[in-house]
Amino acid sequence: MRRAGITPDLLVHAAAELADEDGLDKVTVSALARRFGVKDASLYSHIRNLRDLRVRLALLASSEMNDAIGAAVAGRSGKDALVAFADAYRAYALAHPGRYAATQQRIEPAEVADTAVFLRAVELTYGMLRGYGLTEPDLTDAGRLLRATFHGYVHIELSGGFQHTRPVAESWARSLDALHTTLENWGNPS
Repeated sequence: MRRAGITPDLLVHAAAELADEDGLDKVTVSALARRFGVKDASLYSHIRNLRDLRVRLALLASSEMNDAIGAAVAGRSGKDALVAFADAYRAYALAHPGRYAATQQRIEPAEVADTAVFLRAVELTYGMLRGYGLTEPDLTDAGRLLRATFHGYVHIELSGGFQHTRPVAESWARSLDALHTTLENWGNPS
């Protein structure tokens, strides 16, 4: 029997808060049960298992991140769109480190077959890259470059790896300048 007031959506939002506060690895069914003051078993009427909870958390976080990126790039193209996209990506990751970590876990297509969240992320990326005149297979290659660059930068920043006195934001801006130059010249390798 479901406990009054607890819903799958409420559990996922609580997991998101816990992930941001303590890290994705601290998101467990037991930790959530403690937050709600219930026994672990009572949560299994709302979620299948921990994996189900973490996939739902990834979907929530990806949707939030898509919304932030979509709003940021609306009406922009070229370098303006790239910077808006990248800044929204970074801002989300820094503000929500646990949720962001959830978006980086491996998810099998069958686990998310009934949702378009990840397709929207690809569409946002490809839409921005088409402003550079890219088509396949260059869209995929450039999209992978951006994801690897943004994720790597954010991952190092979140772990405190940038200890040099130069402001991190200035290095970020220079990185985006370099990416813009790369994308402008994608079809003309030297």
